[in-house]
Amino acid sequence: QVQLVESGGGLVQSGGSLRLSCSASGDIDNIYSMGWYREAPGKRREQVAIIITDDSTNYGDSVRGRFTISRGNAQNTVNLQMNSLKPEDTAVYYCNADYRTRGRIKDYWGQGTQVTVSS
Repeated sequence: QVQLVESGGGLVQSGGSLRLSCSASGDIDNIYSMGWYREAPGKRREQVAIIITDDSTNYGDSVRGRFTISRGNAQNTVNLQMNSLKPEDTAVYYCNADYRTRGRIKDYWGQGTQVTVSS
């Protein structure tokens, strides 16, 4: 079992920056990757950025070059620095943990945090 707690988000003007943080607790040793997904009204949930245990990263095409995912001071935290925000970045952002053990894979999700970018 893994629990995820998100912080950050809010309202920002176009071109501004925000920082999201996610802290995992529980069976964190079996987390393969952590990352962020987002869901805008009327759209499917999409991957924003993930970081894997070897510290490699992967970004969605729409955020590459503007967003940066990194680990926090503790192994079980990840941060998402969002720069040059656009109105189309408006969505609920969800922290995700990809949990793997004994051939079983399970996704855990945070409660979501709203990011609103005004034009």
